[in-house]
Amino acid sequence: MVGISKLYCGTVEASDRLRYRAGAHRRPVVVWNCTPACNLSCSHCYAATAGEQKVMDTGQALAVIDDLADFGVPVLLFSGGEPFARPDIRTLAAHAKARGLRVTFSTNGTLIDEACADWIRDLGVAYVGISIDGTESIHDAFRRQPGAYRQALDAIRRLRDRDVKVGLRVTMTRDNVRSIPAIFDLMRTERVPRICLYHLVYTGRGKEIAATDLSHDEARSALETIIAETKTCFEAGFPVEVLTVDNPCDGIALYLKMAAEGHPNAEKALELLALNGGNSSGEGIGCISWDGTVYPDQFWRNRPVGNVLERPFSEIWGNPPPGSLLDLLRHKKEHVKGRCRTCRWLDLCGGNFRARGEAVTGDIWGEDPTCYLIDEEVKDS
Repeated sequence: MVGISKLYCGTVEASDRLRYRAGAHRRPVVVWNCTPACNLSCSHCYAATAGEQKVMDTGQALAVIDDLADFGVPVLLFSGGEPFARPDIRTLAAHAKARGLRVTFSTNGTLIDEACADWIRDLGVAYVGISIDGTESIHDAFRRQPGAYRQALDAIRRLRDRDVKVGLRVTMTRDNVRSIPAIFDLMRTERVPRICLYHLVYTGRGKEIAATDLSHDEARSALETIIAETKTCFEAGFPVEVLTVDNPCDGIALYLKMAAEGHPNAEKALELLALNGGNSSGEGIGCISWDGTVYPDQFWRNRPVGNVLERPFSEIWGNPPPGSLLDLLRHKKEHVKGRCRTCRWLDLCGGNFRARGEAVTGDIWGEDPTCYLIDEEVKDS
């Protein structure tokens, strides 16, 4: 994640202690795709499945939570499918909260009725991210469900009115990138304090719409728009948290812009990017699927590294065998290929996004083609 508001506006944000700290092999934020079930069929879903899927039962899931808590995982993000489609989700979330985990949700929002919103508030859920993909017609087209936008907006309002921290999640493509200003308008109108804008990853159904991904010029233009909208929010007295996700070169482009402008936060931004290290798949972020399979991140679902029903997550993550994927990812700067290998920003970017690099090149160390930095920007000056 690239903290646009943090780097450009110098804000203090809740996840700073996780995002900007030195030292390898830190405990990961865990994304738990706790169910394949979903009431929607979104065009860009990375976790889309076909056929009947094996799902951990409640007892198995509770044992996983205990292991995560004992291991010191700082955040557990329940995702799916649609997490609120899992019948025992309240039991799991309550147990995670009781064990001291910071509980968060990533959801389409359509199942958060008044009673569910009350429960989220009463449990003390730290954060709920709700997907909004553009204006109403664009969102409903992405979600392949008329009325999905209205239901998501109702959920946002219910949570906001109960003082639950809620944020927007946006996956950027050519079909919705022009809606970014409208999405920021929605944030200001509805007083939503956080937004994560994701670059498309070509996994799951995302492979089917890869042709709609942003070109290099469009990605750079989108970043400029995001920066401008963030600045507008701050100038209006509404200091929002703004992040871009799954394309670490955004951070380098932001720094280069700040340096060219003579921005007073430029050198501090460079320090923070170095602490963050860019792509943290297999290190600062991990994923558990509904059947117990562990992945380096939630998008890289063709690269299992173990299963929690066979070996606890703490052992899979904490003691990867030499030469295993998790071990190699923790030294990825020694393995990346192409332009990444000689890029002067490698320590800050981490080689961009491996799942996308493999999807395009067939090589886990191949170049991620969505890096839009030009040669003059990546060469040593």
